[in-house]
Parts: sequence; structure tokens; C-alpha cells
Amino acid sequence: MESVFYLLDTAPYGSEKSFGTLNAAAVSLDRIDVTLGLYGDGVYLVAAGQDSTELGLPNLSDILYSYGELKVLVHELSLVERGLFEETLIETIELVDEEDFLEAMESSDCVILF
Repeated sequence: MESVFYLLDTAPYGSEKSFGTLNAAAVSLDRIDVTLGLYGDGVYLVAAGQDSTELGLPNLSDILYSYGELKVLVHELSLVERGLFEETLIETIELVDEEDFLEAMESSDCVILF
């Protein structure tokens, strides 16, 4: 396997899915071509300035930002539908439309949904 597409469609806090996806993607970086695709509520992960201290959880957008070599595709329509398109987003992302998002998934050797 040469490439993997991790698909995250759940909000960053409230479950372990986002944290687990970030960790899985990070440990794969040195072995294969990794893409993290954020869709649906997963796009909340790229909102800049998150404060998770009251939740007692690590700031997942900071963790994502620290992996600058990780290719992060964000489904643009999901951002629009959630009112995040005009918000400040972390810098290490690529906004893509539906067609490009699906193309990235289809061109990967493996798609993993958390």
C-alpha cells in the first residue's frame, strides 16, 4: 500500500474519533502517502483559536497544525453548511470541492473511516 485516505466526519470533541484519526495519520506519515479528509462535522477541526481547556482535552487543531507535512483536504461545502467559511482556519489545509474530495479518496489505495 502506497497511500491512505483517513476520512473524518465527526466533530473534534465529544468522542475519541478525531484524536484517534490524528494519531493514526501521524504514525503513518513516515511510511506512506497520507491524506486526512475532513467532511461534515469533521471540518470543525480546522477552526483556528480553539480552546479545549475547560473540556480537559488537548487542542486538536494545534495538534493538526503541528503536523505540517500531513496533507489535509477540507470539504468546502461542509464548511459553508456549518457557517465556517468566513471563520479563521488553520493555515495547513487545502479547501476542495466535492469532485476533488471524491477524486482524492478514489485515487488512494485505502480509505479508512473512523
